[in-house]
Amino acid sequence: MDLIQIGKSVLSSCMDVKAGESVLVITDDKKLSIGNALYQAAKELGAEALLVTMEPRKVSGEEPPAVVAAAMLAADVIVCPMSTSITHTKAKIAAVQAGARIATMPGISEDMFSQGAMTADYDVVLELTHRVTDLLSKASTARIEKEGHVLTLDLTGRPGVPSPGVYREKGQGGNLPSGEAYIAPLEDSSNGTMVIDGSMVGVGLLSSPLTVTVKDGRLQSITGADADKLGILLENENNATLCELGIGTNYAARLTGIILEDEKAYHTVHIAFGTNIGFGGTNKADCHMDGIIKDPTLYLDDVLVLRDGEFQI
Repeated sequence: MDLIQIGKSVLSSCMDVKAGESVLVITDDKKLSIGNALYQAAKELGAEALLVTMEPRKVSGEEPPAVVAAAMLAADVIVCPMSTSITHTKAKIAAVQAGARIATMPGISEDMFSQGAMTADYDVVLELTHRVTDLLSKASTARIEKEGHVLTLDLTGRPGVPSPGVYREKGQGGNLPSGEAYIAPLEDSSNGTMVIDGSMVGVGLLSSPLTVTVKDGRLQSITGADADKLGILLENENNATLCELGIGTNYAARLTGIILEDEKAYHTVHIAFGTNIGFGGTNKADCHMDGIIKDPTLYLDDVLVLRDGEFQI
């Protein structure tokens, strides 16, 4: 299948695009081939399509230009193949609240667009994602264990968020490809140490692990061969805040070095630092940077969810 045919499949099955709807494709100079394919696909489906291209944002979590944010408020469906993520921006939140169906695709490649997580049976992904989301919403605590490291998080009162890759109703949004359940822990609650050994935003696939130390919700130190690439996390307290716990629920996802697919993979959980105001948190930072933990053990309260990366639920 060529990119336009794949785009038509994505817009139909995941976004339920109908003839006459307004479809806004937001891309940047590095992802224009995918953006243009989705734009052409939307036109072939009979939608009123619009393609907007910008310079790549400097970091994930940076707001798009004001003119783009304004256009987002008027669209029925928004798809965002971009170099960085606008998933956790005020612009995306406002568009969802206005009723748009939104799929963000940070770091998407042509390979990812046609293989791996994008090829999953999304009805299967949907079922597991909602089960894990329900466990997150009910839990007061989370505990991640790996290689002698333990990281605890307080989830009290925070809702779990499903991102199943299916956004067919007004006001639904998340990543594509997708398959994760995630939550914003209380911002001053996380404590312990953990190894990030899969991939890391700002680095890609890790050749050697990073070790993070967290106290009262803030990153105290990050060590490892690639730690010098992550200085933004220690620039201020908001950037250093542990803002997310996520669990991969897409059986077809691969570890590629691109966080969009990596964080969806079975046998992984991820933690992130920075902004979480878009999914139940209170922290607004200059970034949102995820790190993938391979084959962890995870407890939600006393429920063993993962043992060495294998689902136990």
